Amino acid sequence: MSFTLTSKLPHVGTTIFTRMSALAQKYQALNLSQGFPDYETDPRLVDLVSQYMKEGYNQYAFMAGVPVLRERIAEKVENLYGIDIHPADEVTVTAGGTQAIFTAIASVIAVGDEVIIFEPAYDCYRPTVELFGGRVIPVMLRAPDFEIDWNEVKHLVSDRTRMIILNNPNNPTGRVLQERDFLALQQLVESTNILLVSDEVYEHLIFDDRRPHSMLQYESLRSRAFVVASFGKLLHTTGWKVGYCIAPEKLTAEFRKVHQFNVFSVHAPTQYAIADYLSNPEVYLSLPGFFQQKRDLLIEGLSGTGLDILPCEGTYFLNVSYQRISNLPELQFAELLTKEKGVAMIPISAFYAAEVNQYLLRICFAKKTDTLIKAVDLLQNIG
Repeated sequence: MSFTLTSKLPHVGTTIFTRMSALAQKYQALNLSQGFPDYETDPRLVDLVSQYMKEGYNQYAFMAGVPVLRERIAEKVENLYGIDIHPADEVTVTAGGTQAIFTAIASVIAVGDEVIIFEPAYDCYRPTVELFGGRVIPVMLRAPDFEIDWNEVKHLVSDRTRMIILNNPNNPTGRVLQERDFLALQQLVESTNILLVSDEVYEHLIFDDRRPHSMLQYESLRSRAFVVASFGKLLHTTGWKVGYCIAPEKLTAEFRKVHQFNVFSVHAPTQYAIADYLSNPEVYLSLPGFFQQKRDLLIEGLSGTGLDILPCEGTYFLNVSYQRISNLPELQFAELLTKEKGVAMIPISAFYAAEVNQYLLRICFAKKTDTLIKAVDLLQNIG
């Protein structure tokens, strides 16, 4: 039987992450492209999951997440920001950060709504908005500082603007929003119906003695925001796909309407294990020092290679410019490095909808020290 099919996402193909990872595998290259650690998860956490499985916590969890984990999330927010959130009505455990972002968009975006995003952007924002009939309005940020011009954003706001999506700390730029950014956003959305998604999956990966800065700290923003976080980034367990969304009760009610018909609930024994593991706040308080050591090792190793290092205030990604080495477009140069130098990276141009070439590549440094040292050795004399 023949049939016609109209794609809802006609311009979406294989992601750059899949493409570069496949190329790395083909050429036996170090994969510093996709954002995942190559070191082991804490054995204690793995043992806790096993323990709860053996104790019989193997049936459906509560749709919104097991109560003890939602309580632990609320405690973490109180510890970090001094903010009281209600674990029963304002916290939902999700199958990863991306599912939380998808669900937040799905729950409120309708045909014709406009959503402002900041590019370079995580690649799930645009297709999710378009899937539900929304229109993406991009704000193009440029190297080296990727600073937001809030006057430009103001001019892009219309009576159709339904949502603004921010990622802080930002992947792929490594930039961390400052208080002035939040105050500008606060002024922008005041007296509007604009909702917010704050993608904060890298909230604990902030360096050089900066403190985590969350949209939750601004009451006028928090009252209209879905704040998304990820245990994959927090616990070095990206394959477990467990995250959460914090939102005011009114937004959470709409969020859960979609969530219950999407994944319904998340792996039960893992939720109990994470709740147990997070009883020690040092688990997340120690992350900045852990990752800064890796960042600094990579920066020092790449100095003198011909690659210029861009500022990295947060996340576990470092951006480098190869402009002094080659005038090839970013994707071509990334492919060349993978084939000839044995190191796979991601072109920053992949995070823009329009064609952009700033001679930039993104490197993931959530890797073993030996992996980073090997990468540095392979990139010597790159010029």
